[in-house]
Amino acid sequence: MFGQQINTRSIVFNLIMINIVMFILTWTNPEYFNNLLGLHYFANPSFKPIQLVSHMFMHGGIAHIFFNMFALWMFGTILETVWGPKRFLVFYFVTGFGAVALHMAVQAWLVNHYAGTIFPTPEQAAQIPAVAGIFFSNTVGASGAIFGVLVAFGMLFPNTEMIMLFFPVPIKAKYLITGYILLELYEGVAMQQGDNVAHFAHLGGALFGFILVKLWSRDRHNLY
Repeated sequence: MFGQQINTRSIVFNLIMINIVMFILTWTNPEYFNNLLGLHYFANPSFKPIQLVSHMFMHGGIAHIFFNMFALWMFGTILETVWGPKRFLVFYFVTGFGAVALHMAVQAWLVNHYAGTIFPTPEQAAQIPAVAGIFFSNTVGASGAIFGVLVAFGMLFPNTEMIMLFFPVPIKAKYLITGYILLELYEGVAMQQGDNVAHFAHLGGALFGFILVKLWSRDRHNLY
């Protein structure tokens, strides 16, 4: 793959470039752009509908964007080749929005659990630490869509052997990716203190990716 010429017209290439440009832009004024374009809780006055899209092109640090874009390049390139650019682009955004839907639904459930309403005022939210952590934070990252990409790869190429960087033993994609999803589910339910990862966004992307691949593959039975 490293020897192949870069296709600058591919969806994967352009998604990566947009993420990199947004990352550099955010670095110029992190507080401003995170507040403007990061995804806020929907009852927060800072929430804007554009954030449903814009947060998917922002990242919280170099490691965050590197691993997301590396996974997008590694697995997204293969899916784009199989499906074509238009279908891959549809898949990417459907799983991204699916990630948002589950993430915000879980946030609303938690806020209602602690505050008795999904629409607390900022003053009410500030008085309850569990609610304040949701209400006044924002979410960034392409991870939800990336999990959709991972699930799709695992479903289309289940027997492909993969090697993790810190565990140099070949593992079939179907086992590795399933294990990763189960780990996300555990960590999302555990809600450990200090964990600022949007696990249910990851699970939402994975779920919608699974559903979409199933819908698209109803009449196809080739597994690689």
